[in-house]
Amino acid sequence: MSTAPDLHTTEIGDSGERVVFLHGLFGQGRNFTQVAKSLQPELRSTLVDLPNHGRSAWTGSVDYVDVADTVATWLRTAYDGEPVHLVGHSMGGKVAMVLALRHPELVDRLVGVDISPAPSDGAGEFEHLLTSLTGLDLAAVGRRSDADEQLAAAIPDERVRGFLLQNLRSTEGGWHWQADLDLLLRELPSIAGFPEVEGTFDHPVLWMAGERSGYVRPEHEERMRELFPRTFTVTVKGAGHWVHSEQPEAFVSALRVFLLAD
Repeated sequence: MSTAPDLHTTEIGDSGERVVFLHGLFGQGRNFTQVAKSLQPELRSTLVDLPNHGRSAWTGSVDYVDVADTVATWLRTAYDGEPVHLVGHSMGGKVAMVLALRHPELVDRLVGVDISPAPSDGAGEFEHLLTSLTGLDLAAVGRRSDADEQLAAAIPDERVRGFLLQNLRSTEGGWHWQADLDLLLRELPSIAGFPEVEGTFDHPVLWMAGERSGYVRPEHEERMRELFPRTFTVTVKGAGHWVHSEQPEAFVSALRVFLLAD
């Protein structure tokens, strides 16, 4: 029996078909906690910390094929190869797409949240955020509010700062980042890209876009349907890139309809 990769996961629910959530850049599995609770009792959920994020291991590199294969190995080991529903947001959506294409036997239905199988244009924004975080003087942080105050000028949006500071952890040795920020900054071009992957995934796919986001565009549709011919597209009104946190009720409703359909 193969050994499961060093991924931190959380299980929510004990009945129904299984949904596995893959978060985006800077995120953690726990970002989907309320969504997972809202899907009970019809669906049970697994929240994954992707490599170099949360409590999962640091790997020294970022490659979508490697990450997808790592998650696939974990799924195969944890659930004896039984197919799951796979939901991925942003970076996690790219991982989910690659996994479905390379390991279709492990995926029943696929949901890609505000991301396309194409290079993304948000690298400049993420570079600014990563540079701001790596420039934080952790030695001067006594409380989380000190870090928030340091970042306020560079990142004026309080909600964004709160999301990013979820990655900050206090230990006996002081404060540290759970995510490998230096690696993510160095590998940002790879994170913004999308690998060449052969084949198609012929199960149902929900492609969910935020109305106010630019990550899902008309010019992406042809490639999306080449790779995922059974794609259904939904645009969530009033949502930007973080659809599940900005419009949680609409997000959960769309998931329920799609995942529980006959």
